[in-house]
Amino acid sequence: MEKKQFQAESKRLLEMMINSIYTKREVFLRELISNASDAIDKIYYKALTDDSLVFDKDNYYIKIVPDKESRTLKIIDTGIGMTKEELETNLGTIAKSGSLAFKKETDLKDGYDIIGQFGVGFYAAFMVADVVTVISKALGSDEAYKWESTGADGYTIEPTEKDGVGTEIILKIKENTEDENYDEFLEEYSLKSIVKKYSDFIRYPIKMDISTSRKKEGSDQEWETVNEEQTVNSMVPIWRKNKNELTDEDYTNFYNEKHYGFDKPLKHIHISVDGAVRYNAILFIPENIPFDYYSKEFEKGLELYSNGVLIMNKCADLLPDHFSFVKGMVDSEDLSLNISREMLQHDRQLKLIAKNISKKIKSELLALLKDDREKYETFYQSFGRQLKYGVYSDFGTHKETLQDLLMFYSSKEKKLVTLDEYVSRMPEEQKYIYYAAGESVERLEKLPQAELVSEKGYEILYFTEDIDEFAIRMLMNYKEKEFKSIASGDLGIESEAEKKEAEAEAQENKELFDAMKGVLSGKVKDVRISKRLKSHPVCLASDGDLTIEMEKILRQMPNSQDVKAEKILEINPNHEVFQSLKGALEKDKEKLALYTNLLYNQALLIEGLPLQDPVEFTNDICKIMV
Repeated sequence: MEKKQFQAESKRLLEMMINSIYTKREVFLRELISNASDAIDKIYYKALTDDSLVFDKDNYYIKIVPDKESRTLKIIDTGIGMTKEELETNLGTIAKSGSLAFKKETDLKDGYDIIGQFGVGFYAAFMVADVVTVISKALGSDEAYKWESTGADGYTIEPTEKDGVGTEIILKIKENTEDENYDEFLEEYSLKSIVKKYSDFIRYPIKMDISTSRKKEGSDQEWETVNEEQTVNSMVPIWRKNKNELTDEDYTNFYNEKHYGFDKPLKHIHISVDGAVRYNAILFIPENIPFDYYSKEFEKGLELYSNGVLIMNKCADLLPDHFSFVKGMVDSEDLSLNISREMLQHDRQLKLIAKNISKKIKSELLALLKDDREKYETFYQSFGRQLKYGVYSDFGTHKETLQDLLMFYSSKEKKLVTLDEYVSRMPEEQKYIYYAAGESVERLEKLPQAELVSEKGYEILYFTEDIDEFAIRMLMNYKEKEFKSIASGDLGIESEAEKKEAEAEAQENKELFDAMKGVLSGKVKDVRISKRLKSHPVCLASDGDLTIEMEKILRQMPNSQDVKAEKILEINPNHEVFQSLKGALEKDKEKLALYTNLLYNQALLIEGLPLQDPVEFTNDICKIMV
């Protein structure tokens, strides 16, 4: 029997095929099962044009048979089989795809499609096998042939016996090494898991003899282990079923089966698109945040299938970062895959699918916000922070997409409200969207700076997360209304008459404020009269782009370089303390310095800022008491 050489490829090429193209050895089974499915599909297409052929789907299957004793693994199919010439053409030439040639010659329809394109999947078998044997009998032929190879040194073809039409691939599994455990490819559980992972939705039954326990006949206590032939794949994927036939329970079961999370999904999104690019998708909005969501270990992405065969566990390109919490899968026939079918080539189809998915997620979240506020708020408590990061990141590129999904606690409503709801309630004369930033709602409700805004009847949004103010600065405005902190230097509330009155009062007390500014030199930019304070004696305001709350957050970060907001100490002229300050200016400059430092430190404490010298502060209090 003559050993033939591979026609056009060198030993180096085959070694590359075996060791470089695939990242996981287990995918050999995916490739061989996909080839077997193609072989059955080819009979189906023959039957469409050949009246002598009747295609009964129940007669076609794929079977996996491991044998530990002989260290062999068989993959058997009842497909179209191969003639001697086809064995030599398809298996004797690396990267010669019989499926691709068949696909080009045949008018595919009825929703069936051939999986194979590259003709390299078969050679993945050499990743786990020392010897690969193929026994095949072609449809319409009385003869069967055996193809056998140990790798790059060539192959043999000889006549053999085979009862029915189809192909049987026999792999002589390699012995274990220090680095690789090849025994797993002979284990029933491992093989079943690989089938479920990659080939669960192949349209034909994949059968295995599964060990099960049952009670011995005639006994209530004794058990016996028997082998039963079982179908280990689901065959019909849920995303190809009619939506009207599916229940919420069906989607929840799929969520649990795929281990997308340990919670129950808040919402599912079922997408079927048959346009410029064809794809099906099932997406889930989880209820709870994954434990590792804000860690480096978290990987975003959707499962990606091509014709029901798993290509990628997590395709990150299908989801923008701001929707990285979404779980689910996409299946498409139109993707451009690389030669190993493990990675995508970045093409127009992929970008189009990702764009459509992003739009759909947004529209479904808006619908949830409108139709089921309680559920949306549950979602927002878990993932609102990520939406805000999305507004802030990439220089605000996605702010138009995300702004209507944002919610903040309202001083008036005492609950979360959207920006649209806030703006719709604004009085006609109100120029800005007012907000207060701090650690908690409880602290923000007591802020002295809020007095004037509240007195005017204006609503205040409370920002309690560190990302809030940064995101809003990137957003800049909403429906042509700018955002303004209640601690900003100019609130935009005072009338011209009130401004003139404040200027006159400031001029009248210029000596006092200059003296206080001198005491606080290097600590504040200015000291001035406050129009925002009503009952409190003092507060800090900020001037410039960096607010006091932003300073606090930035100073907690490494390499913060001691960033500081430009602080203004505001004094309430209608408070008794102001008269004490004026009296100290006239009679006791030392006491004025004492009062000034006390008020400044009080203002720091109100803002939640650290005191520069706590001991000096306590000593100053004691001086007042004595």
